[in-house]
Amino acid sequence: MTNNEAGGTAGKKPGNGYVRPGIDDRPDLDKALTPEQKEAVSRLAVPLPKKAKSEDSAASVGVQETRMVAESGTPVAAMASSVDAAVLDPNSAFNDMRDPMVSADGHRPSKAEILRLGIGFTLSAVACAIPWVALSTVILPQVLENINPATKESMLGTINAVGSIVALLANVIFGTLSDMTRSRFGKRSPWIVLGGLIAGLSVGLIAVGQHSFPAILVLWCCAQLGYNIMLAPFVATMSDRVPDKVRGTISGFYGAGIATGQTLGNVVGAKLNDNGATGVTLGWLIGAAVFVLIGIITVAIWPREGSNKNEKREEITAKSVLMNFRPPRHAPDFYFALVGRTLMMGGYWMINGYLFYISQDYIFAGQSNAKDSANALIAVMGVITLVVSLIAALTAGPITDKIGRRKLPVALASCLFAVGILMPLLMPSRTGMLLFAAVAGLGYGVYNAIDQALNVSVLPNPDEAGKDLGILNLANTLSTVIGSVFTSTIISISKGMHHVTATPPSAYRVVFIVAIVIVLIAAYLIMRIKKVK
Repeated sequence: MTNNEAGGTAGKKPGNGYVRPGIDDRPDLDKALTPEQKEAVSRLAVPLPKKAKSEDSAASVGVQETRMVAESGTPVAAMASSVDAAVLDPNSAFNDMRDPMVSADGHRPSKAEILRLGIGFTLSAVACAIPWVALSTVILPQVLENINPATKESMLGTINAVGSIVALLANVIFGTLSDMTRSRFGKRSPWIVLGGLIAGLSVGLIAVGQHSFPAILVLWCCAQLGYNIMLAPFVATMSDRVPDKVRGTISGFYGAGIATGQTLGNVVGAKLNDNGATGVTLGWLIGAAVFVLIGIITVAIWPREGSNKNEKREEITAKSVLMNFRPPRHAPDFYFALVGRTLMMGGYWMINGYLFYISQDYIFAGQSNAKDSANALIAVMGVITLVVSLIAALTAGPITDKIGRRKLPVALASCLFAVGILMPLLMPSRTGMLLFAAVAGLGYGVYNAIDQALNVSVLPNPDEAGKDLGILNLANTLSTVIGSVFTSTIISISKGMHHVTATPPSAYRVVFIVAIVIVLIAAYLIMRIKKVK
């Protein structure tokens, strides 16, 4: 049989002159597509899994499911005509034809714009983490010890717990409000600037009222409010404006910024605390200046967020507003990520939120110069953690982008953090704490580098990214509550059992054990996620 008899080849008319639409007039795709289009198609290609030679495809569960559905009359019947038909993978790029270099807002950022986004995320992470950690883990505990040494742990637990509840509500509320905002400056930028101003003003006022526990409690809650007004739309910007293809890398630099800022925060806090009352007051004032400026600076570094006045929005009614606060439904991966991060960060704050007290009352318990030794130890730990966290954060993001995996590295990082917590439990000494800084710092650096990209990957609806990421960021606030409540409760019970006002070192051994357990549970929950590799 000749080509003409068979109907001709694609792009050529058959001998009888009749052109079959869609068959004989098909263009030659090798010539019709531009090199850029061919490259885009190749990016979307997903290799089909190789089948063992001895495998009988007719016995494959996936194929049988496809055939059963096909026989019921659904549109996939064409696939069932062959026993070897490949079963559709709902997560395959073939079924998600978005260009991975186009962000969710429909814009294809240039290399310069991606660089500016990365710098903005990293700088903001560093600048916010330094004063926040310095104040919350060193300066604030010292202020509370000055007020009443006997109740310092319970006061710190109360401030962290109440402040975290404020932060929890603020994160969801203002993440949702940013989704609904329509302005010439976009929907995220105005909230980022406003939140920084509120946080800075509140922290500055604490310098005036730092001798009153009620004043500190109220102002710290106001600072948490402002910080989370800024944080919720800030994190949502990664979903809006960072393309899928580079999100792991940007998340890695963001994680490196957090790790760097948190470790430098411990160093800065310890150095300020060495200078007594003057250093403590200076810490509050530095924090105020940083928070006032960081929102403005970040928005200025990023490519300008365009006006979204014309973006479609449902009519605002009481019902529509309430519906916007509704958690996502039928999204188990979303909740595995939420609870997993909550527990992981809960274990983190059980230790790091009380790092000054652990160093002073556990490692150097009974020593006359315990406070000075604790400050010096925290400073050295900060340097060690900074080095290992930077190495981990800067390498983990690009590597996971290359291998296409997020879930397993996050779970392994959690396990590594648990091993780090084990060090001071087995060795209650300066060496044990330095090993904690190295091992847990490495795990935390990897975790921070990848977890935000994992969170974005499990979002059920990109149009509600601000709200859903606000809910995911509840992990940051709920974890502080967990860390504060667990640690302060354990210490209070231990004091009651020993009938003492000073914290017995044995209390912190229980704290370490509980922290290890909840971090390992977090790793297990992350591995339950199915949508992300």
